[in-house]
Amino acid sequence: MSIILDALDEKLLEHFRGFVVKKDLVQVLKVGENVPVFVLEYLIANSCSTNDEEAIKKGLENVKRILSDHYVNPEESALIHAKIKNDGRYKIIDKISVELDPKKDTYWAKLQNSNIKNANISDSLVRQHEKMMLGGIWSIIEMRYDADIMIGSTIYPFVVEDIKPIQLSNFESAHFVGNRSKFTKEEWADILLRSSGIEPSAEGITHRVKMLLISRLIPLVEANFNFIEIGPRSTGKSYVFKELTPYAVVISGGQGTVAKLFVNGTTGKVGAVGQWDAITFDEATDKLFKDRDAVPLMKDYMESGSFSRAGAGGEITGSASIVLNGNINQPVETVLQNSNLFSPLSDEVNSDTAFLDRIHYYLPGWEMPKFAPKHFTKNFGFSTDFFSECLKSQRKINHTDVIEQFFALGAQLKQRDTKPVRKAVSGFIKLMHPDGVYTKEDVREYLTLALEMRRRVKEQLKRIGGMEFWDTNFSYIDKSTQEETFVSLPEERSSHLIENSPLSPGVCYTATSDGENLTLVKIETAVVSGSGKLNISGTNSAAPKEDIKNTYQYIKANEKSILNEQHSLKNYDISIQVTSLLGSHIASGIGAAAYVAIISGIYKRNLKPSLSVLGNISVGGAVERALNFTDKVSMLSENGSKLVLVPMSNLNELQELPPSVLGATDVPFYGNNQMLMQKVILSE
Repeated sequence: MSIILDALDEKLLEHFRGFVVKKDLVQVLKVGENVPVFVLEYLIANSCSTNDEEAIKKGLENVKRILSDHYVNPEESALIHAKIKNDGRYKIIDKISVELDPKKDTYWAKLQNSNIKNANISDSLVRQHEKMMLGGIWSIIEMRYDADIMIGSTIYPFVVEDIKPIQLSNFESAHFVGNRSKFTKEEWADILLRSSGIEPSAEGITHRVKMLLISRLIPLVEANFNFIEIGPRSTGKSYVFKELTPYAVVISGGQGTVAKLFVNGTTGKVGAVGQWDAITFDEATDKLFKDRDAVPLMKDYMESGSFSRAGAGGEITGSASIVLNGNINQPVETVLQNSNLFSPLSDEVNSDTAFLDRIHYYLPGWEMPKFAPKHFTKNFGFSTDFFSECLKSQRKINHTDVIEQFFALGAQLKQRDTKPVRKAVSGFIKLMHPDGVYTKEDVREYLTLALEMRRRVKEQLKRIGGMEFWDTNFSYIDKSTQEETFVSLPEERSSHLIENSPLSPGVCYTATSDGENLTLVKIETAVVSGSGKLNISGTNSAAPKEDIKNTYQYIKANEKSILNEQHSLKNYDISIQVTSLLGSHIASGIGAAAYVAIISGIYKRNLKPSLSVLGNISVGGAVERALNFTDKVSMLSENGSKLVLVPMSNLNELQELPPSVLGATDVPFYGNNQMLMQKVILSE
């Protein structure tokens, strides 16, 4: 075996020798898929944490011998039974789980690959390793054979004599924390990825993808962190929780029960939420829970980290993070056009806004590369038993106040939004800076990601629940400069930002320009019964706010000709949100689009597909010419608009538009507000 080390390998061996392994050794062993990575690396860490070819070769041979003698393949179960009988005692490597048999008042151990279903096990061993009752644990198990053990006329000869869970026997975090300063931020990110088995230099692993992959680890370092990832198959969604740590449990679709997850009504034992660091629902797009009443308990738990169950002794707390993983079978653009990004979830929860609002972090799984052999590292990384202990040690630390050192959160973040953002930033700090040394720009990067992931949740809730979740224009304010930065979503920045399906009532697109900054703008209007209030959000710029106010005043002054008596402005409260989809500075010139959004929102009339509107309407009703006409129409066309309504006063500029724009987009003109509405309303 030829050992080729890069500079990062050399540094890892220098500072973490004995705690790192060459990650491709797992593939070299060529054992069955039933053995988690942390089991294999537990066996090879001590003997193969070196760059000495001969030592690695000997270490591998030793591991192969141990696996050959003690690891149980399912097809060898009969042979293992015989070895336990013939030798009287025998050590095996297997996954062991335990169930209580109340009829016989005894615990039975089940060994997964050995096909031993009713092994005797002492109450003391069960108490010592309670996780055996919550999905099982991989262990080195000492078995004994005793043919004299009988219940009635049935012999139960297999006895679990001792259990050694496959994880470090002791751990000191000082070594992990103390050596962080020896590495740059970029090197540390690569170490985290290589420790997870991923090669950071592989094709398609951009800096953003690196950070998204690292964020999969947040539920392991941050207690009570509710995380969802929906994306294509083969992107490694559950790999971290299934293979890289003994402190997480993966629950298959439809197997979540109240007893398993929360509390056993018979024994009073707290379930998985009190036993594991993370609980992963691996098939969240299928059925989640076996018991119907598990859903309200899960809502309580996801909100507060506690729950109450009648007869279970009052309030019960847990620290397990909840992870939902599922597959998406369509391009994200198609899902967004037809429904929402929660629609692939199980029908139990995919429209339950109370459940979905408790999700802290929505990772866009569609941005993850499909894993191929080139994505798996051959370099050194932390051995998974050491790595999992490092992650677990960080759960005791709290960095949720880090943001306040440098930034304030924008006004549209509610209490249920600030908590997820703070916890996500705290998780990134624990992962990337376990020594607590970080900069303002580090926090800015993590805050931007945290705001994006929480906003993704709120944007979909807005699609499902409407006005209750209206405030989605998330931002942060730099305390030193007072500059406010709004955080957008990448999936809203595709080449077709402007919807090619009929626009919902109250939605209209436009563009603004101040000569230097060109901005694509989405206007969303919510109309509810009220007393004539106007609320404008999403921008701090005075010019667009003035446009909207002028338009509103024009409608108010001319209600008799624009609205009928039943639709008077005095009967409604109107909320208008202005969102920058491309560009950062929203200038003047959105009055006509605001007019279309308000009138269509009041009358609940859909607008034509791919529509956008340019121009202003003055307080007196005059249609004002659109400035920077060519730039604006070109931008709207490039981003999916097939129909751009423009003021008649721009007619002589039509010839200046590029042929490619005129070929892709219709550019009709309007001279007054009545003509404008006639051309934008979708015919029934």
